[in-house]
This record gives sequence, structure tokens and C-alpha cells, in this order.
Amino acid sequence: MHHFCDDFGEEDRVEAKYKLSLTPIAIGNVILKNRIVMPPIATYQSTDDGKVTNKMLDYYGARATGNLAMIITEHSYIDIRGKARQNQLSISSDGDIEGLKRLVDAIHKSGTRAVAQLNHAGSAAPSDVTGEIAKAPSSVILPVSPMMGDGTAPQELTVPQIAEIVEQFARAAERAKTAGYDGVEIHSAHAYLLNQFYSPLTNHREDNYGGNIDNRLRIHREVIRAVRDAVGKEFIISLRLGGCDYSEGGSVIEDSVYASKVLADAGIDMLNITGGMCRYTRKGHNEPGYFQDMSSAIKKAVSIPVMLTGGVKTLEDAETLLKNEAADLIGVGREIMKNPYWLNEQLEG
Repeated sequence: MHHFCDDFGEEDRVEAKYKLSLTPIAIGNVILKNRIVMPPIATYQSTDDGKVTNKMLDYYGARATGNLAMIITEHSYIDIRGKARQNQLSISSDGDIEGLKRLVDAIHKSGTRAVAQLNHAGSAAPSDVTGEIAKAPSSVILPVSPMMGDGTAPQELTVPQIAEIVEQFARAAERAKTAGYDGVEIHSAHAYLLNQFYSPLTNHREDNYGGNIDNRLRIHREVIRAVRDAVGKEFIISLRLGGCDYSEGGSVIEDSVYASKVLADAGIDMLNITGGMCRYTRKGHNEPGYFQDMSSAIKKAVSIPVMLTGGVKTLEDAETLLKNEAADLIGVGREIMKNPYWLNEQLEG
């Protein structure tokens, strides 16, 4: 075993230890160099009107040099009426494209893929930010209020208003493609609009967009179809699914598995699994991959890649989750937020 002493030997040993984490994977038609992804985490460093700032270019540029396969940039509002808070990034107008191009370039120059997360906050859009009363699937105060939104009941969306939102997702995806992104992620988690349609806690509609799970996923299918029509086959479409609310009367793991099959059939390229109304935490849990009960069940049910985020502190954590088939991709949020070179340092041991 002498060869461990030379440089190559050391590298081989590290590669063997983290074999799965370092194995490339195809997402649709795009190859990722490894399995480690920076999930979308809001920095709220944009200008007042949602434009990219130099601070953001530095922040994302530094993290791209950390050898990550892909960075999903922070949730961007597709319409001012769906803006979640001040200084959130915008993808709501063509005037945003120029700044987003610079952001994508800052990520791409290190060989890291870039995906834009598209969002509408629904009832989590506070009126002091948007200038109007929030609209949502139903006139229900968010269960996570007052942490999100402004604590008032939203107005119920009409069917034409739903169609307009579907169209806004498609236009936003088009802008992301023009800006040079490798793909988009449709945000249906963490108590925002599409999650509000999916969760029985917030969707009390009696038309085709409410009631059974197929109806609660109708807008998702429409958004996926509209986005795919807008961007074509070569472009990644991910969907972040807040599959389980982990609360009384909310969505359950069985729902998340069923939803994942429906969404995969609708034509997405990957699923990014997280919590629903509980957002990105799970009460009483902080172990690596604390949503793995859900992601493992989903991974068995679909053939597209599944991503899991939450509680991963070391590359060993990531390797174990991949080995246990909890997911195909591992999101590392807090550690990479704190240290852009986390992956490099983990590999150096």
C-alpha cells in the first residue's frame, strides 16, 4: 500500500472514500460534475427593485469556486405582487436580465452550473412590500403567520388570475434562459404560493384547483407545461416540493410520493425535497438529512434525480445519505453559506 504516500495515492484514497459524492450525474441533458449542490438561500442583498448587486456577485462567485456541481440561486419573484420581502431578487421584468447575466457568469466561470429559483409568495407577500392585499388559493391566514406575510387574510385568486400567474412563471423562465442559466427551479415549498395550493391547510377551494390532490396539483402541472414550452427540452426544470407539512391536517408523506409521480410525469427533470408549512426545519430533528424519510420514499417512486437538503455538515454525511439511497443529490446550505470552500476543505480532510 505504498502508493498512499504519493499525491496520486492520497487523491485516490479520498476519491474512494467519497466515491458517490464525486460521481457525475445527468439532470435532463446537463451533466453535473458531482452530487453536491448549494440550495437556494435568500441573501436579500438585491437593490430595492430586485436588481443584482456587486455584493451578490462576490457572494455567489466565491461559492462557485468551491467545486460545487450546481448553485440554485435564491428565490426570485416572478411578479411584484408575489414579492416576499424587501431586497428580494427579481426575475419579474426584462430589465432584470442584464444583472442576472452577470450573476450567472460569476457562477459559470468556475465550472459550476446555475439554476434560478422562481417564486410567487402568494399569501406570504406582505402588503407593505407589494402595495396591495395578498392573493392566495383561499382566504386563509398562513399557518406560519406572523413569521411570513402580514397576518391578514388574503383574497382568493380567480381562475383568470391563476392563468396569469402560470404565464408569469413561463416568462420568468424565459428570462432565466436568456440570462444564461442552465435551468430553473419552480418553488412549491416553505409556505409560498404553489405550496399553498398543494397543502390542504391552505387550499380550501371548491373548484378544479382545490379538493383532491390532483386538483391541488393542477396549477403545478400547468406551470410545468408552460415553462417547458417556453424553454425547450435542453433546459433543466427542477421543482422544489415541500412534500410534507409535518403538522395536523397537513400534507403527509404519502401525498409527497403521489405528488412526485405526478410532477415527474408532467415533465420536470429533478425534484428538490424539503418541508412544506414547516418550512426548512423539522421539529425535534437536526440529524443529517432530516427529511430523508420523505426523500427515500420519493426516490423509490420516480426515475428522475431527487435532491435532499438539511442538516448535512460533513461530506461523510452526504456520502452516507447517497449510500442509503436517500437521494441522488445533496444540498448543503448553512455550511456553504458560512464557508464557500467547504467542499474543498472536506476533500482535503
